[in-house]
Amino acid sequence: MATAPAMPASMPAPASLAPGLTQEEAARRLAALGPNEPAPRQRFAGIWQVGQQLSSPLVVILVLASLVSAFLGEPVNALIILVIVGLSLTLSLVQTWRSGRAAARLSAIITLTATVQRDGVWREIPRREVVPGDVIRLAAGDLVPADARLLAAQDLHVQQAALTGESLPVEKRAVPSAPVDSGNPAARPDLVLLGTSVISGSAIAVVTATGPRTAFGDIAARLAARPPVTAFEHGTRQFGLFIGRTVLFLVLFVLLVNLAAHRPPLDSLLFAVALAVGLTPEFLPMIVTVTLTQGAVHMARRQVIVKHLEAIQNFGALDVLCSDKTGTLTSGVMTLDQALDAHGHPDVRALEYARLNSACETGISSPLDAAILAGGQVDPARYPKHGEIPFDFERRCLSVIIETAGQRLLITKGAPESVLARCATLLAGDTPQPLPPDDEPTSPAAIYRALSAQGYRVLAVAYRLVAPQPAYTVADEQDLTLVGFVTFFDEPRPDAAAALAALQRDGVRVTILTGDNELVARHVCAQVGLPDARLVLGTDLDRISDAALGAVAEATTVFARVSPAQKNRIIVALQRRGHVVGFLGDGINDAPSLYAADVGISVADGVDIAKDAADLILLERGLRVLHEGILEGRKAFGNVMKYLLMGTSSNFGNMVSMAGATLLLPFLPLLPTQILLNNFLYDLAQVTIPTDAVDEQWIQQPRRWDIALIRRFMLGIGPLSSLYDFLTFFVLLRLFHASEPAFHTGWFVESLATQTLVIFVIRTLGRPWRSRPSRPLTLTTLLIVAVGIGLPFTPLGATLGFLPLPVAYFVFLALATGTYLLLVELVKARVLGHLLAAPGQ
Repeated sequence: MATAPAMPASMPAPASLAPGLTQEEAARRLAALGPNEPAPRQRFAGIWQVGQQLSSPLVVILVLASLVSAFLGEPVNALIILVIVGLSLTLSLVQTWRSGRAAARLSAIITLTATVQRDGVWREIPRREVVPGDVIRLAAGDLVPADARLLAAQDLHVQQAALTGESLPVEKRAVPSAPVDSGNPAARPDLVLLGTSVISGSAIAVVTATGPRTAFGDIAARLAARPPVTAFEHGTRQFGLFIGRTVLFLVLFVLLVNLAAHRPPLDSLLFAVALAVGLTPEFLPMIVTVTLTQGAVHMARRQVIVKHLEAIQNFGALDVLCSDKTGTLTSGVMTLDQALDAHGHPDVRALEYARLNSACETGISSPLDAAILAGGQVDPARYPKHGEIPFDFERRCLSVIIETAGQRLLITKGAPESVLARCATLLAGDTPQPLPPDDEPTSPAAIYRALSAQGYRVLAVAYRLVAPQPAYTVADEQDLTLVGFVTFFDEPRPDAAAALAALQRDGVRVTILTGDNELVARHVCAQVGLPDARLVLGTDLDRISDAALGAVAEATTVFARVSPAQKNRIIVALQRRGHVVGFLGDGINDAPSLYAADVGISVADGVDIAKDAADLILLERGLRVLHEGILEGRKAFGNVMKYLLMGTSSNFGNMVSMAGATLLLPFLPLLPTQILLNNFLYDLAQVTIPTDAVDEQWIQQPRRWDIALIRRFMLGIGPLSSLYDFLTFFVLLRLFHASEPAFHTGWFVESLATQTLVIFVIRTLGRPWRSRPSRPLTLTTLLIVAVGIGLPFTPLGATLGFLPLPVAYFVFLALATGTYLLLVELVKARVLGHLLAAPGQ
């Protein structure tokens, strides 16, 4: 990135404006006023989580039921209920707390910073540590870290859309005599506000307000209170509604049957509530959080930092990736190649003029500026600066006005087509001559096209003498004299072709959105093996309606000469066609597209605006890292789906069996406390699902929420589970002539064994014996089954209402469990077989 002069001659030195704070004074103010966070982090987050869990309707009913049991003289039952509820809450909170700590450690890696003057020295500090009175330094690409009053500004333009809705940047300047309060702070020319970003120029300012006391504080608090709903959250809500309807039907049915059979009302209520708990995947939020956090940790090891956990699922569902070619297809390191005159002959003057422009500009610094200045610096004191016309992405050029030999010289540098359109003459030797027509083989336009076709990045440089005046505008960029061209080369990344092929193989189509011309884009795409049979120019997009753009975008690999607004249109058009779209960008102009995409992706060395707008940050550039992150996202969602398929199928079968048993048996098939214990042990076995591996078949295609798939699986496996439950009923009553406690014990053990061990079948799309589960999942599953089998032989078992079972029953249990798992494997192949060859939609 270009190293602009630390302080242009026209801007006073910071020491003469304000001394800044000492570190001790800043620490005192931070302690008194709190961190610079517009929407403060929730305090006592653990207590808030406990409150949320305790406010669950099922938990409230269970606690009330236990109190009623104690009041009616059944303290043992009351205690058992409270212990099981307490253990479930504790386990969930501990796992969620650990996941929160891991997520916080990852977030700390990408903390935004601000440049402040402390103890007379400029230093980078976390943005949350900025306090009122700090003197800050701003440059193009920075997010304004707090509300501040300008002490000095050079060609400063700020984007205030987040506060005012204005689409165009606003010029800001220092006004020493500005009133203390003049109404709307965004309208004041001497104030810059938190939530805005610097588009061009530089400034020094003193902070006037931080955190909730800023103009953006109230807006940020409202945004934090109502975050946008992600696709993952929408899927979770759909699943919750589906489970809720099923639970309500079964609970009401069982409660009415028990009351009609004149069973005790309290037992009937407890039984119905226990049924609801058994069918409800109450550990789902914890499993999701732990799984996504573990996915985030794995992605961090692959140089991808996750800012929002929910983005992991969207990352795994991503099927179209929109990206610039620089830094993804190419290395992103610009190397200065040659300087040419207007006729294409070597001429150092083009580089000298370009170097003056790059050294004196205070707006957007780019890798091209860095390459220009790497070969030699310019002393700004020799060329007093009298103005600057900042770069913008529509004009695609930048001008500075300097003084040399007693004359004012306007030097323009930018995209050749933009600069040539502003030129009237070209420099031939030392004499300006009229520009030839563009269609002549030796014209500057033809030379520029030839260079682009060879893959060079080209800048044109032009000048004109201007009269002294207070300020200069875009209108002064006319009748220029073309000096020549400066060319650069950006080597293709050695891993780009392999990464593109891997993404294509795994169901992700890459679409290039570049501001470069079509000749450069074609050359680079050809080098990395990306087909460009359908290339569309930004000028063509203006003639395409939004409705038609979706079809065009699906059939197009490369969009060239596109503006930021056009990038945004392309992303939205693809989303309307049902695609999950990711956008990779790192520049000032990329923030709108990063916000619009389903997954915004930036890089660690991108500008603050881009990193703030992104959901994911790549610590290393390149499509290879991004591809690995996508696969981790799919793995995380795959483990969430294992829990959902397990819970909905096994639990549904058991609950249907229990509902049916209430019609056939003269007693409750299981006591309420036994149902709760069964559910707790079963859920405990699933806590280690996030550690499990995921099938290669699963991660080879984008995956999304599919409620229909969950319903099919539930209705396919659930009745099979019920069939074995009723077989167990028959064996217990007819062969073993079991008493009520023996029946409870036998079914408890069979139910826990079958619904827990079935994870070894459900966890893989293929044959279970060909896919090895993780060691933690294997150990916890087998341990829980062992606990269930051994519990009736312990003193605690008697307290819970269990009896020791004969050896013959365990022979039946082994045969029943083995055949059940075999039948589940056969049914699973029919229900999930299509996932082996087709993407999950």
